[in-house]
Amino acid sequence: MLQIPLWKRVIILGLCAFGIILAVPNLFYSKVETHNDAVAAVELAQGVATPEQAAAIAAWPSWMPSGLVNLGLDLRGGAHLLAEVQVADVYAARIDGMWPQVRKALGDVRDTVGTVRQQPSVPGVLRVAISKPDGMQAALTAVKALATPVVSLTGVGQSDIEVTAEGDQIIVQLSEAERAAMDTRTLQQSLEIIRRRVDAAGTREPTIQRQGEDRILIQVPGIGSASELKQLIGTTAKLTFHPVVGRTTDAGANPGARNLLLPSADEVGQYYIVEQTPVVTGEDLTDAQPAFDQNNRPAVSFRFNPAGARLFGDYTANNIGSPFAIVLDSEVISAPVIQSHIAGGSGIITGSFDVEESTKLAVLLRAGALPAEMTFLEERTVGPELGQDSIDAGKIAAVIAVVVVGVYMLASYGLFGMFANAALAINIALIFAILTAIGGTLTLPGIAGIVLTIGMAVDANVLVFERIREELKTAKGPARAIDIGYERAMSAIVDANVTTLITAAALFFFGAGPVRGFAVVLGVGIITSVFSAIFVTRLLIAVWFGWRRPKTIEL
Repeated sequence: MLQIPLWKRVIILGLCAFGIILAVPNLFYSKVETHNDAVAAVELAQGVATPEQAAAIAAWPSWMPSGLVNLGLDLRGGAHLLAEVQVADVYAARIDGMWPQVRKALGDVRDTVGTVRQQPSVPGVLRVAISKPDGMQAALTAVKALATPVVSLTGVGQSDIEVTAEGDQIIVQLSEAERAAMDTRTLQQSLEIIRRRVDAAGTREPTIQRQGEDRILIQVPGIGSASELKQLIGTTAKLTFHPVVGRTTDAGANPGARNLLLPSADEVGQYYIVEQTPVVTGEDLTDAQPAFDQNNRPAVSFRFNPAGARLFGDYTANNIGSPFAIVLDSEVISAPVIQSHIAGGSGIITGSFDVEESTKLAVLLRAGALPAEMTFLEERTVGPELGQDSIDAGKIAAVIAVVVVGVYMLASYGLFGMFANAALAINIALIFAILTAIGGTLTLPGIAGIVLTIGMAVDANVLVFERIREELKTAKGPARAIDIGYERAMSAIVDANVTTLITAAALFFFGAGPVRGFAVVLGVGIITSVFSAIFVTRLLIAVWFGWRRPKTIEL
């Protein structure tokens, strides 16, 4: 035991040194954070730095690592939102979008079913009347041919729509399997779009996760307020292109069946009557960038994918001279007249917005439109002062824990207790180093995990030292007693920490939010404490023993 190979000593010392170096930036958190923000800003500005940014960059050596442990909402302060996604809106939009396909399918069997008319119905249900009820069976067969398999593990073998007959009417609605699959897709799409929007704002380590069947939890540290976060993610940014039926100044005008009355974003008191079913939607966008029109006014250029480009091109080719409404979040931001066939699937959106607004709109369009509106059920803002109070309280608790444990180890085991305390300090540094390397987020429960780890970290040393004491009582020499003490304590150390690691894993996989943060810190602390007890303390004892070669040891 006391003859630790040189290569093993180099690895142990190298890991300790590397861990300490990685952890050092966290001792100068504010300075390093300011340095990192300045570096990121300069990169965005393509290398142009202001005097303040240059000073912030120079405040931290470039040869030192600059990674930091991310602070959670409860430590940094920020905004917390719980949103409910209105999935029923997606059902209605999906069914509304099927009308052109149903009309075309029934048009192919017109001789049998006669004329077809869409009838008023509740959202999410499409009713179509045919003039020849005797041809109902042929009509049902034609519409059922539009069904496609449900794309989900639970919906294998089922169709996405249900088609039934009621008198002279065909009723089309989504199947239960398709609704369940759409719920999952809508929540996943909403999560991804929210994450893109939050990431685009440059916030640090946001928590964005699904809760329950139709809710999303959003926690963003460092943002000013919940209202600011709502403004960032709450905008639907739903872009659609509709044929224009007419214009009016009457806000209460009846737009007619299958039409919408939408206000103009530029002209106060002006309203457009547009067809309800869009020709193409923002889902077909592949890119959007801030630009300027021919009059040098801020605008947004866009480009469609091949499917959207084909629809866009076909419509403009067949409707030259007709107005075309560009609708963003139920407001007509532009209604140009189609002058010629627009091929290539690209165009430009103009309106009464400035450069900042055009840039923001481009970001939202690139991130994608939220598939459904969200209702915010809970919102909370945690001030930075409260977060700092939590950090200060955590520091006090950690310092008290270290001091009490250190004094106890010194009083109980003397010099060996000093070795254990040195390993404890290295253990704490390794915890912060690993959290920094994996991009972990430290929360208030995480601080509790660190304080708990401080006590657990010396537990393995206590087991080893007590075994060494027992071996010394049997008149064995110091070297042999230390060797046997480590051998016989090893199984107990491994068993105790493996069971705790299993508990931490269960908390991580089945817990949520702060519980998972606690589990991460606890799991990392278990690994580093075993390393520090088995390898670091052992190395310190071996170096001391080789240097002093004592005949007896007091323990």
